[in-house]
Amino acid sequence: MRVVLDTNVLMSGIFFAGPPARILAAWAEGELDLLASVDILAEYRRVVDRLSRKYPSVEVDPVLDLVIRESRIVEPVPIPADACSDKDDLKFLACALGGNAACVVSGDRALLRASGYEGIEVMTPREFQTRFLEK
Repeated sequence: MRVVLDTNVLMSGIFFAGPPARILAAWAEGELDLLASVDILAEYRRVVDRLSRKYPSVEVDPVLDLVIRESRIVEPVPIPADACSDKDDLKFLACALGGNAACVVSGDRALLRASGYEGIEVMTPREFQTRFLEK
């Protein structure tokens, strides 16, 4: 299953237990294909750099390096600015469309409200875990 992870989900999965961590574990076990665009990877890197300074005892670079190496890099599809109320989140929808993702996983309210745009479902990590990872 192809999925796009919003930055908040990836960072939560790295730093904390819970549904985001379970999603990353499913990816590590080969159950999911993570899709990303160049813009998404750049945002991941910016946020990791900031969090690494705040939490120097947490080794996040190896995880991010693995995500960068193993994600499927896709060309985002141009979408109109009004597809999501937060323009910074457009890249996640554009990536999902470009990579034919099943969904975007996010905790961001603006992105969650954009669910259904061009058939792309946006769901919370808990919803994703319940629907796709609990057996």
